[in-house]
Amino acid sequence: MKKLLLLLLVILASCAAPKKCCGQAFTKDFFKYSTVYGAVNGGTSISDVDLYSVTNGLETQTVKTPFDYSVLFGVRKIKRFGYEPKEAFKNGTENSTNDAATIGLWKNQVEFLFQGEFKRQEGESYFDQRHMIRYISECKSADGCGKHFCAKHFMAKVEYLEDGFADVKYFESSQRLRYERKGVSFNFGIAQRMSEPYGYDPLEEWLLSNGNLHYTFLAIEEGYTVQFDGQGGAEYFDPSGKSVATSTEVWEAVVIPEMLSNYTEKKRDELPINWTHSWVVGFDYYKYSKKSWLHAWGSLMPIHYSDDKNEFSYYNFNEGQWMDYSGGIVYGHWFTKNLGIFAEGNYNKYWNRTWHSFSVGVNYKVF
Repeated sequence: MKKLLLLLLVILASCAAPKKCCGQAFTKDFFKYSTVYGAVNGGTSISDVDLYSVTNGLETQTVKTPFDYSVLFGVRKIKRFGYEPKEAFKNGTENSTNDAATIGLWKNQVEFLFQGEFKRQEGESYFDQRHMIRYISECKSADGCGKHFCAKHFMAKVEYLEDGFADVKYFESSQRLRYERKGVSFNFGIAQRMSEPYGYDPLEEWLLSNGNLHYTFLAIEEGYTVQFDGQGGAEYFDPSGKSVATSTEVWEAVVIPEMLSNYTEKKRDELPINWTHSWVVGFDYYKYSKKSWLHAWGSLMPIHYSDDKNEFSYYNFNEGQWMDYSGGIVYGHWFTKNLGIFAEGNYNKYWNRTWHSFSVGVNYKVF
């Protein structure tokens, strides 16, 4: 599936390139002004945790979390907004909030971002991906278009996001007409998304009548074993026979959560990918000067459709319609040559899953 999505992204990018046929996608003109980068980043993770047990006298077990790291590679061609600093080098970890904006600065030209990252965060390993292609069409008065509304004013965007830490993975494409009024670009159109079945709960069949989870029985079904010592103690082994816990506290606090995570991921992977079709409306606003700037955008998907035959689609799970939305803002203002404030962030809510980031602060330059 990942290879298919990447192939689709490349094909769409090549076909969207103006006055270029699909076979000329990887020409010098297409990649002009792009940056190819790779980097290795790392740092200390959460500190070690001591767990105590008094089942057979005082016992101490230290849970260690290995250091965090990431190995990433990518290629990027997105025109910088006026408020963005120009980096001497790019390591892929920069917080480019505006990458999620609907509209870019380049018109009638393809912008793109392809990035893959192997990472370990707080002891968990992921392979995160972010791929995006964006094309903004803007006609000129010589083309016979009106100033504000014209069928040639449109945008198309294709994006694939996989964020293991946020437990979000989806493919999205949208096609929207644009209408500009007093510096605000309004847009509306349709969006198509592919995702795992977020309307499916693999643990539901293991719930007891009182709402608790029969996790030990599930672990045994998954290949874990328990060996009792006859004195009230127990040792727990994973499916390969390796000892993973010598106390109930470690078993419940460390092993069971990992087992449940692996089990739910396995069961979801066994189900087919779901399609969701949605109407989408949004806006984008950008105004910049050296003293003050504001960039804001947002999208709302209020009406959705999915295949009724797919019992695990979120459309059926939610028994009808719901609201998906995303948005972001970048703001900065210098009151004097010395004193300034800034704020930026984004917020996303898809299928009742949220992920967000923000940063606010004050700068005072001493000179």
